[in-house]
Amino acid sequence: MKKLPNGISNYEELLEDGYYYLDKTYYIEELESLSDKRIIFLRPRKFGKTLFTSVLENYYDVLKKEKFEKLFGETYIGKNPTVNKNKYFILKFNFSGIDTESTEATIKDFKEKVALGISRFIDNYNIDFNINLEQTAEDMLRSIFLAFRIQKPDKKIYVIIDEYDSFANELREINKEEPKKFISKNNKVRIWYEVLKEGTESIVDRIFMTGVVPVTLDGLTSGFNISRDITKDGRFNEALGFNKEELTDIMNNQELEIMEQQEILSVMKEYYGGYKFSVGSENYMYNPAMCIYFLSNYIESRKIPERPVNENITNDYTQFAKILDLYQGGAKQEIIEDALTEKGVICELTEKFNSELEFNQKDLISMLYYLGYLTISERIICFPKLTIPNRVMRENFVLFSKDGI
Repeated sequence: MKKLPNGISNYEELLEDGYYYLDKTYYIEELESLSDKRIIFLRPRKFGKTLFTSVLENYYDVLKKEKFEKLFGETYIGKNPTVNKNKYFILKFNFSGIDTESTEATIKDFKEKVALGISRFIDNYNIDFNINLEQTAEDMLRSIFLAFRIQKPDKKIYVIIDEYDSFANELREINKEEPKKFISKNNKVRIWYEVLKEGTESIVDRIFMTGVVPVTLDGLTSGFNISRDITKDGRFNEALGFNKEELTDIMNNQELEIMEQQEILSVMKEYYGGYKFSVGSENYMYNPAMCIYFLSNYIESRKIPERPVNENITNDYTQFAKILDLYQGGAKQEIIEDALTEKGVICELTEKFNSELEFNQKDLISMLYYLGYLTISERIICFPKLTIPNRVMRENFVLFSKDGI
């Protein structure tokens, strides 16, 4: 029996400290089978995105070649390695937790996150480069690309970006006008991504970006218009999160009795399950952070709590209300009422949120899908039918319905 990794998102640490890892490495092979090398993959918060980026980092890092068997020997990809294993220099950025209290604070924090990623890169790979903190974030990126190209002309970089949309979402919840300053044409974040795009013409071979919602980073003739969003691709429906069979494997590892497992699965399905991200997919997924939290506490106490919810990792009502407030139209109450019934909400999903356009009803429904408040249940003619996935999410709709508009 292995320890459950409650809150651990570093793959190497997880393996070395003897924690249980549910093998998702098959999806590395699946990613490489795509013709596109620049990928965006979105999932709701606390759905295992950071751990997956850590798995990619450890698999592709040239420095982890000697550790490959130890890190991946027992996994699918360890037994079926691709030609790209341990091939790349990993340049990783994490844009979560950026201060959004003011425009100045946001720009400062974004720049610091960029500098931190570059600092780790030059330390890991012994690159002869000094970070100039007087430079803008985009110039820092341009400078490290130039230094790398000169010093290692025959090598390639794999860029991994975790939570690429995080600060834009927080800004949007505070003031719907704020994101325009950062992701509209010729502004800070978009320019940084333009530089990243320039890097793909020489030294950046692959890019993998995670987040929650699709933010527009491309202009008509510039910006980051080279990525493929696989969020709704049925092949990756189960890449993150747990399905029922995977939860059973975890509980078997924890040596739980069959009767216990049946009771636990019933509770987890009600509170944490019900997610489907692609119309054609068969299996519904469970929120992994909530399931691990629940199982860890159950194993300690051997009883199911009256309210099996960790308030620290659920989407709360305050955020839900802020999202609804972004839409100023008069159909909010109807959307809430339809979601609370078997009727559900039928809507084409927004592919990219453009801060330069008015936030409309379609955007609101799509935002609720990307954040995990709604999920795909079936296709109605050409559009997905969206329903509330579980009790945790339903509580937000019920509270808002009681409060009214």
